[in-house]
Amino acid sequence: MPEIAKFVNGGAGNITPAIAEKVLRQLPQWKLEFTQITAPKFPHLIDQLEFLADVVEDSVEGAYKDLPYLAVAQAVFALLYAHKKKGFLAESVLELGRADDSSVVRAVLIQNEKAFASYANAQGVNWQKITSQP
Repeated sequence: MPEIAKFVNGGAGNITPAIAEKVLRQLPQWKLEFTQITAPKFPHLIDQLEFLADVVEDSVEGAYKDLPYLAVAQAVFALLYAHKKKGFLAESVLELGRADDSSVVRAVLIQNEKAFASYANAQGVNWQKITSQP
């Protein structure tokens, strides 16, 4: 996981408020796309992506201001990564096609667990349902 965390941190370092706002405008469509993910090996992935999308929406729109910007930037990076059409592993590889997406998302959740747990609590979201599990 340290290599994935470095990858996430490096990517998040390139996320500007302008990029976050651009992603915000794309989120309604992306949320629909995320619900279509078929990843039986990663049963939490859809809920995790939806959670991160909500984090970005609420933070960028100013509805929730208590998250560190690094946490928001990492969430934006994870959403961008999951939305992209090519990753480390081809999505057509049914067994592992979403392994890289899941790893990136979990790295973001793990690194920001305390802040995201507070956000989840404030929003009435069951943090245990989101978890940092694959």
